Amino acid sequence: MFSFLKSRKVSKFIESSDDSINATSELASKKTWAKSLSLTRSKLGQRLSQIFSSNGPIDDDLFEQLETILITSDVGVTATEQLIANTKSIVKRGKLQTGPEVKAALKSEMLRLLQRLCDPVIEKPGEPYVILIVGVNGAGKTTTIGKLTKQFTSAGKTVLLAAGDTFRAAAEEQIKIWGERNQVSVISQENGDSASVIFDAIQSAKSKHIDVVLADTAGRLPTQKHLMAELEKVKRVMGKALDTSPNEVMLVIDANTGQNAIEQVKSFDKTLGIDSIVLTKLDGTAKGGCLFGIADYRAIPLRYIGIGEGIDDLQPFAAQDFIDAMFEE
Repeated sequence: MFSFLKSRKVSKFIESSDDSINATSELASKKTWAKSLSLTRSKLGQRLSQIFSSNGPIDDDLFEQLETILITSDVGVTATEQLIANTKSIVKRGKLQTGPEVKAALKSEMLRLLQRLCDPVIEKPGEPYVILIVGVNGAGKTTTIGKLTKQFTSAGKTVLLAAGDTFRAAAEEQIKIWGERNQVSVISQENGDSASVIFDAIQSAKSKHIDVVLADTAGRLPTQKHLMAELEKVKRVMGKALDTSPNEVMLVIDANTGQNAIEQVKSFDKTLGIDSIVLTKLDGTAKGGCLFGIADYRAIPLRYIGIGEGIDDLQPFAAQDFIDAMFEE
């Protein structure tokens, strides 16, 4: 994570953070992905498997059924068309004649598309490393901040939190609770706006040689143009506090928003330029298809997925593990 940084101090920090995070989460993720994604799998993976369990012919009707399942599972029209066309091409070239063969072809195409979300982040150097967390109301931004803080502090790194959600009454209290749990400081202002709170947090982190600043923001719907414009202001002010800030703009998305998740990515990306994504609540009733629509839109790295309520249930995304969990019998 953040491996490009030229600073030896920060580079060593990032590398050791990854090692610690991966060491503690790799075994757990292998054990829990299929179980945690069981509801999501029932919405998408099991529906796909049911089509191929019959001995029906490999014809246009089969592909029409596949198209319906993908679209109604929030994959999106363009991503669905791409997956169907590519799978048909494989079937034709390989002269595939059985359901399991077509299923394997579709699975490989779905994996190939999702691997776009595994590309490394084009990261910006700077100390402290400042991550601006954005997303709509209820996506899980503040909870994600708490979980990220736990991972960084467990790796022995110093973290400062900025209570930049100045619109929601309980937001400051919520992030302070996470600060207490993780034993890290939280910068807040009683009557300040989001930009000034985050500006102060970055200045404080600079003076105290903090490794990472995680900046919370208020939830915004993409249709609220005046509030989206305020996010642009926040980003500009952060650059005045530290010219390399924000090093990363991280969008948090609730997987249960389905097709709308793709529109959120497009809107926030247009306004701010999204560097990475966290997809939360995949352990619930989300259909999971929005991942493919996001990947079809642009290769934005998916840092983590949320597969549980626990503080350690924010897992690094792995396309192969996700696909395997979806198609597990």
